[in-house]
Amino acid sequence: MNHPTAAEIVAELSSLGSESYKRVLMKHGAREPFFGVKIEDLKKIQKRIKTNHELALALYDTGISDAMYLAGLIVDDRRMTKQDLHRWLQGASWSMIAEYTVPWVAAGSKHGRDLALEWIDARDEGVATAGWFTLSNLVGTRPDQELDLAELKKLLARVGKSIHSQPNRVRYAMNGFVIATGCSVLPLHEVAIQTAKKIGPVEVDMVGACQVPFAPDYIEKVKARGAIGKKRKSAKC
Repeated sequence: MNHPTAAEIVAELSSLGSESYKRVLMKHGAREPFFGVKIEDLKKIQKRIKTNHELALALYDTGISDAMYLAGLIVDDRRMTKQDLHRWLQGASWSMIAEYTVPWVAAGSKHGRDLALEWIDARDEGVATAGWFTLSNLVGTRPDQELDLAELKKLLARVGKSIHSQPNRVRYAMNGFVIATGCSVLPLHEVAIQTAKKIGPVEVDMVGACQVPFAPDYIEKVKARGAIGKKRKSAKC
């Protein structure tokens, strides 16, 4: 079986790009270079390739957003080093990569917790945001017995005290962390609900038409479905 090269995959992505979808992504902050390939088409390539670590690293290094997103889907998270993950975050061109791809892979690696705690203390808004998203992915995928509940409780308290004074995207990510913890970590469900009620509505200047979820209502909807404490196999989607 022949393994595709990064150049071959980039050529395929170029053929799948859509100008209309590019315009949609640009409204949400996407930056060139990218082709405007729909996620469903990237998933088809992922299904064909499955996992190919070296190809993923090469695709990410192209700096092409579609290729970088695909890289996150096919990379072997467990083989990612801290240096790899730092480099990926530094190279992330916009929020779709910095807030989804990189945190997904970080959470699936052996370094998720350590990097998340390091990143949330960063002065750089993008780095801190990625840290909180990594924490959300960790609580959403790791069994409760593998989580440091006391540490997470302190992080919820930190959100409760500081969220409204944080930079724009950090507020969004912190709000998401409260939701993720309230929905996914059964022992901290009530604490997360209390935190969500304490912080109330979170104001974020959103790019595009997205809205900031109101954490108490979101968690209650998940509770109504009987889904509190359920974990995902992977953060990637």
